[in-house]
Amino acid sequence: MSGGVSAMEHVLVLADDIERAREFYCDVVGLEVGDRPPLEFPGYWMYAGATPCLHLAAREPYLEHARKLGLPVAGGPGPGPVDHIAFRGTDYEQTRALLDRKGVAAVLNTVPGGGPRQVFVQDPSGVRIEINFMQDTTGR
Repeated sequence: MSGGVSAMEHVLVLADDIERAREFYCDVVGLEVGDRPPLEFPGYWMYAGATPCLHLAAREPYLEHARKLGLPVAGGPGPGPVDHIAFRGTDYEQTRALLDRKGVAAVLNTVPGGGPRQVFVQDPSGVRIEINFMQDTTGR
């Protein structure tokens, strides 16, 4: 497709408590903090392997930056136009144990017909996170 897109690049999450959000995405989701250019607002780029798939930004400084650029941004807490962010998980049981240790409430679902097992949690800013675990042929 000429002039189109080739891949999804990242999702930006606005956080009221940037350190708490960073800790959540590192300790619960399993992302790592990586290189980030010197932007005009505080934040982190969170990596899954070599991919900076999630950008965290401090809400108020980011909103001020966006206003200066002429970009209107909804700044309210909780769910917005994006319902959730999904990641592919690697170990369902290990993730469940980690969530239990961290005291993170989770909603569990298994997609019928051999689909993935899903774990839904919320980050400290109210963003819904979905983690999908593909089942092996034995249904585990």
